[in-house]
Amino acid sequence: MNDGRKTILFIAGEASGDTLGAELIAAIREQPGGDDIELIGAGGPKMEAAGLQPEFDLSEHAVVGIWEVLKNYTKFRRLFQQLVNLATKHEPDAIVLIDYPGFNLRFARAIRKYQMQGGGAFKEWQPKIISYVSPQLWAWKEGRVKQIAADFDLVLSIFPFEKKWYADRVPEFAVEFVGHPLVDRFPQAGPADQAPPSNPDLFTEHPEVLLLPGSRRREIEKHLPVMLEAVVIIAAKQKIRLRMVLPNEEMLALAKRHIPTGTEINLQIGDLSQALGQAALAIASSGTVTMECAWFRVPTVVLYKTSAPTYAIGKLVVKVPHLAMPNLLAGEELFPEFIQSQASPEHLAKAGLRLLQDKTERNRILDGLDQVATQLGEPGAAPRAAQAILATLK
Repeated sequence: MNDGRKTILFIAGEASGDTLGAELIAAIREQPGGDDIELIGAGGPKMEAAGLQPEFDLSEHAVVGIWEVLKNYTKFRRLFQQLVNLATKHEPDAIVLIDYPGFNLRFARAIRKYQMQGGGAFKEWQPKIISYVSPQLWAWKEGRVKQIAADFDLVLSIFPFEKKWYADRVPEFAVEFVGHPLVDRFPQAGPADQAPPSNPDLFTEHPEVLLLPGSRRREIEKHLPVMLEAVVIIAAKQKIRLRMVLPNEEMLALAKRHIPTGTEINLQIGDLSQALGQAALAIASSGTVTMECAWFRVPTVVLYKTSAPTYAIGKLVVKVPHLAMPNLLAGEELFPEFIQSQASPEHLAKAGLRLLQDKTERNRILDGLDQVATQLGEPGAAPRAAQAILATLK
């Protein structure tokens, strides 16, 4: 139980969530009274640097897919219980769950069950439970919306259509569109009518192709070999330069094992914005990085490969026509998508060559990306999110 000082518990389980959390913590600190709030929980190195008192680095344990989670069930159960114990010990005033829905939705449910069973000092602990980034119920489990409304007090959305989606199904539920953090992170890369494109002349003799295989071990093992085979095919028909961005030293070391001897490729850790600013084409794992490609107006070929059990389950539950968020926002396939067996070197190379060589198709995509960018709201996403969180504490 706390000593009267306000406490917020954060949970972020992936690199992208760690970045979101760090921006949010910085914004909370800048609000009136923000310096007096105790910040505890689990995140990554960026959140710790911003001021989080971490129980452990949950982002170190990120995996992809239902099958992969099941194989690590014992570990995740232990980490989960450790955080439940942290919450019930400190009784924070608010719990902010950042993306990572497989873990965080269960965490919110566990806290609500604890309350209903009479937990908490004098049975009075009533934390505000907040989701920063809406779980993508509209894509896979619409039926869970009423449970979400029961378990959470507030959802902070970064995509504009989500507010109406919830309002149509649970009108009384609090959902706020705060804007997308990309608008603040990279203001120089906005829509063409706001700023000049960061890309150089895309039809130079040696365009740069950027490989973005993912941020987790499984993604790199599944995606990088097929990407490398695809660029061999592309390079046979057009001279290109290659660059790859990895999130950390561990993933860089893993990537190097897959790169054939003699392959000329610039490898870098982080600084994705600099790489996107020079890229004529990206080949990327489906995920949050596709929004960064869209924001920087880089035509992108998207792929996703996972284990057979995870794919089979995904086919049953995913209800949207596209996997990449820029395509969903556009309402059409701006970025060619290749999933599972369709993600072959030949398919990736054919799509990549078209995006490099067909100027009409490139212009169609760039126009569509401008429209996507205009949907992401005004600058100030993190401060708006911080204000909404602090308002629940009053």
